[in-house]
Parts: sequence; structure tokens; C-alpha cells
Amino acid sequence: MLYFSRWKIYMIVATCVAGFIVMLPNFLGRETLASLPSWYANSRVALGLDLRGGSHLLLEVDMATVIRDRVEGLVDGARQQLRTANVGYTAITAGDRAVTVQLRDAAQTDDAVKALRGLSNPVGGVTMAGGQPDIAVSVNGPTVTVALSEVALRDRATQAIEQSIEIVRRRIDETGVNEPTIARQGTDRILVQLPGVEDPDRVKRLLGTTAKMTFRLVDSSADPSTGRAPPGSEILPSSEGGRGQTSYVIRKKVEVDGATLKNATASTNSQSGEWVVNFEFNSAGANRFAEITKANVGRPFAIVLDNKVISAPVIREPITGGRGQISGNFSAASANDLAVLLRAGALPAPLKVIEERTVGPDLGADSIRSGLTAVAVGFVMVCVYMIASYGLFGAFACFALLINIVLTLAALSLLHATLTLPGIAGVLLTLGLAVDANILINERIREETKKGRGVFASMEAGFSRAYSTIVDSNLTTAIKMALLFIFGTGTIKGFAVTITFGILISMFTATVLVRLMMVTWLRQTRPTALPV
Repeated sequence: MLYFSRWKIYMIVATCVAGFIVMLPNFLGRETLASLPSWYANSRVALGLDLRGGSHLLLEVDMATVIRDRVEGLVDGARQQLRTANVGYTAITAGDRAVTVQLRDAAQTDDAVKALRGLSNPVGGVTMAGGQPDIAVSVNGPTVTVALSEVALRDRATQAIEQSIEIVRRRIDETGVNEPTIARQGTDRILVQLPGVEDPDRVKRLLGTTAKMTFRLVDSSADPSTGRAPPGSEILPSSEGGRGQTSYVIRKKVEVDGATLKNATASTNSQSGEWVVNFEFNSAGANRFAEITKANVGRPFAIVLDNKVISAPVIREPITGGRGQISGNFSAASANDLAVLLRAGALPAPLKVIEERTVGPDLGADSIRSGLTAVAVGFVMVCVYMIASYGLFGAFACFALLINIVLTLAALSLLHATLTLPGIAGVLLTLGLAVDANILINERIREETKKGRGVFASMEAGFSRAYSTIVDSNLTTAIKMALLFIFGTGTIKGFAVTITFGILISMFTATVLVRLMMVTWLRQTRPTALPV
């Protein structure tokens, strides 16, 4: 273990120099970075919320809405299934988690059960042959109950959270926030951390809007001022600028779903100069939109966003191009926000902000200073101990420790990782973990020297016998950090990543780099005794 070929020496030195070069942009000013190539200037560690400042939001998914939407879907589906099966009924009522059907003739119970079981969907997206249906159908005389199963409720909750996280991520990406943290927390909550965002009001508006858009026909035969809507219709309020009306009677049937939108952009109307939102459907939506507009020329067609009518223009002619325009007294900001919401897609359920914190940039700067001070003090204290205990070999270990920090920052920079206060704590803890290997090696060398073995033999035995112990201890630590990364969230993951890089790099700095320095010194000085 005391021989190094020339190419190995070059590789070790090149690795250290490359690590310093990659790490350097983290400590350069903005003016200097502006003069460097973008690929190099952008290779930096991103600062987390607690270091850079920003906003912390904890959102809760309204699971009651998710369940209610499924139950309402069961009501509509039950009507269609029973009508197709020619099964008569007197009433269909929706409960919290079930739909109750009162049959006109109890003799048709079997036909009704068979028809209603066709409403089931496979839980988890698996096939019906190998999966479990999401509903349970029970019979009590002429009453048939279709209830959502517990497995279905849990599955829908999981799907709602996963879909909400993806849509939240899309909306935040549209705002240009760098390095956001978006993670599931618990069964129905989403943690959102936005570094650099001091005023979260706009983001809260974007995240708090469900943005469920539908295109539905207006029931012109009914007067909304009466406060009563005919069967199959409902009264919805109008947003500002909605043709001067405060409410509309809207058909409940969704003619075109906003989920078929392909793109949405904000622009100004060339004739009036007002802000509008232009939208475009995908092929399926465009075909459906063309069919509806062709069949309903002369009728008002409402654009409904989150149960509010934002526009209800009259269809003048069939629209076959799959493109349209939304107007409604928009400002530049509101038009752009609506375009962002439509591009990102609708949330499966409303999100409610249940916790909000804002970290100012001054507090973040204080955290950085405190963290760097802690690392510097820890480094000095470790070096004092190592030099006092092992002399020159301790100084070699301190230099390797400095290179360890440099290479760790370089690795985090290449991955564009986010550094938080727990991450700085991980760097500080790495100082102790990395130097453990050198303590084991030096103690082994000291033991071999006391046994009377020669200089070269003592050093050879010290490295070879300590190596397996070093590998075992670092491997167990790496396994623990892997578990923290897999099961942890947010800052816990940052801590695990920092520690993992630190211990992996310490295998290079503590056993390879230190060995190279010790061997070089040994061959140049040819000492009669080792300084341990």
C-alpha cells in the first residue's frame, strides 16, 4: 500500500484541483460570475429557505371535495346505468360516501345490482380480474345502496395528493421560483418551501385556486333573479365583467372539460386593447368543442372557472379550429395568472393554507454566518487535537480534511443540491467522521511501532489493518443516511446527502490522499522513527 505509480499521483492531484475549481463559483461575487461562462457560473450550491430567506407554506387537500365529486359521479352514472337496463326508480339520493337508489319494483333488484356494479373502477389502476372494485353494492328490500369502500377512499386520497403535488410543482415552475421544495407531509398535506420569495401572496393565490374550468350551456329559459333553477341546472355567480350580470342559470352537464386544454397564453385584444386569455384544445377537445358550437349556434356558452362564470359569449358560428378567447375585465397580472393556472391543470380538490412562515433575507444571512463560523471553529478544534496528538501525521490529516470539505462542496455544486442549516450541520459532523479514519490509522501505526517493527513495516501494517475497519464504519453510516434520504423529507434529505458525500469523499482523502502525503514524506526524508 506504500507504492504509487506516476499516473495515480497525477489523478489524485488532478481530482483535488478539479474539486477546487468546481467549488470556486460558490465564493465569487455577482460581477465576477457575470464575466464567466454560464455553465460554470451556474454550477453552484443552491441555498435553502433557512439560509436564503423565502416562504414556507403547509397546504391541506380538501379530501371531502374529492369524495363528494366521486359520489356525484356515481349519481349521474347510476341514472344512466339504470336507464340503459330499463330499471325503474323513484329516487336517487347522495350521502357522504354512498348513493341510495329507491326502486319502483323490488323484483328488479337483481337487474339493478348488476347495472350498478358496472359503475365500479379498479382500485390502484389494476385490472378488475386481479384488483378490487372501489364500490360495494348492498340491497335492503327495494333500496339499493352503492357505497365507496375504505380501500377506494385511501386510494383516492393517495391519487389526490400525488396529482396535487404535480400540479403545484407545475404552477410554481411557471412563476420562475428556483429550487422549490414540494413534498408530501402526512396523509393529506403538502409542504411547499420557496427560497427567495418574500411575498407569498401571489403564490398563495395560484395554489389556492382549484382552476377547474368547464364549458357549459346557459339555460336562457330560466331567470336567475328568482333564485330557483330548473332540474339539471344551477345558478352560478358571475365574475367581474360578465355581461353586466351578477349570476347565470347554467346547465350542470359539462359539454367540454378544461382538462382537454393544450395551451393558454395571456395577450391583449388588438381591437379593444383589453387583456384576454387565448386557449387551445387538444385534438379530442377541439372535436368536441366543434360539435357543441355547431349544434348550439345562437345560444350563450358559459366558461366556468371554479363555479364562477367568467364569460358567457353567444355562439355566432361553429368554432372548428380548437382555439378560443376568454375576456372578462382582466388586468395584465390576472390574465397571466389565469393562463398559468390553465396550463398547469386543475387541482383535484381545493388546497387550504394551514401554516405560513416567511424567513427574511437578513435572518438567512445570519444563519449563513453562524453556520460558517461553526464549521470554521469545528475545523480548527479538530486540527488542534490532531496535531497535538499525532504531530506531522496529524497535520497531513488536517490538510486532507480541508480537501474533503472542498470536494464535498464541489459534489453538491455539480448536483445543484440545496444547502440548508441541517446540511451545514452535516458538513460539521463530517469533520469528525472523516478524521476518525486517520485516528484509526495513526493508532495502528503507533501500536506497530511500539512492537519494534521498522518504519516502512509499521506504516504498511497501519494502513492495511485499519482499512477494513474504516470501510465497515463508513458503510454502516452510509446505510443509515440512505434510509434517512428514502424516508425523510426536506431538510432531512439535505442532511443525509451532505453526510453521504462527506463519508464517501473521506474514503479518498483519509486513506488515499493522506497515504500519498505520508509516503512522499517517508521516501524523501527516510526517518529512523515515525512522528506518532
